[in-house]
Amino acid sequence: MDLTLIPNIKHTSANNFFLLAGPCAIESEEMALRIAEKVVSITDALQIPYVFKGSFKKANRSRIDSFTGIGDEKALKILKKVSKTFQVPTVTDIHEVSDAAMAAEYVDILQIPAFLVRQTDLVVAAANTGKVVNLKKGQFMSPESMQHAVKKVTDSGNDQVMITDRGTMFGYQDMIVDFRGIPTMKQYAPTVLDVTHSLQQPNQSVGVTGGRPEMIGTIARAGIATGVDGLFIETHFDPANAKSDGANMLDLNRLEKLLTDLVAIRKTINQL
Repeated sequence: MDLTLIPNIKHTSANNFFLLAGPCAIESEEMALRIAEKVVSITDALQIPYVFKGSFKKANRSRIDSFTGIGDEKALKILKKVSKTFQVPTVTDIHEVSDAAMAAEYVDILQIPAFLVRQTDLVVAAANTGKVVNLKKGQFMSPESMQHAVKKVTDSGNDQVMITDRGTMFGYQDMIVDFRGIPTMKQYAPTVLDVTHSLQQPNQSVGVTGGRPEMIGTIARAGIATGVDGLFIETHFDPANAKSDGANMLDLNRLEKLLTDLVAIRKTINQL
């Protein structure tokens, strides 16, 4: 994948990691613009290539009454407005083959959720749009097996593909990050570490996923030290009241300090 080919991507010559960050789901235009404005300000100051992340819908919910979105077209139009307002690329996840062409009209990167990364028709549909494809590693998959998911994209004539590790299942209600997988997956495509989803505690008896956000800094620092190409961080100005994945999101007020520390670590790594 050539990062410089992503529309509106900035700071590609800074030799920094790139960042995919934003809310779990698009809740409203006001919240999306508010989060984007803050993250753009921070990443511009630190010269971090930035992609705004927001799901236009959430299809993989634990309970039928969980929040799934504000309407597909409405949310996608908000993502487009974020891109135009701040001149940054955007990424959203898709869940069905029909989502690929629809979402591609509004965003720059199509993300395949971890639970669906083995769905060949979905991966190929995303690849056929010509957009960058972000493949989330299945919680049930080895790092080595991701080469086949990458090959589905490249065999479809699209070499704009990256992998995102989001942890591996450890028992029924916990995730772990095996950092040995980072250099393995980097052999196949640029590799991102999804810091916040790696700290989920799924399958809770109440039907709402838990998390350990106090460990975000630890996992992120370890990822940079291991040599990840990018980081994925879900952030919100009010995680406790976020409509999706609030239990493992980073408070937006803590993002600047974290990214400042990570840039310093990356600079040190670059000098080794």
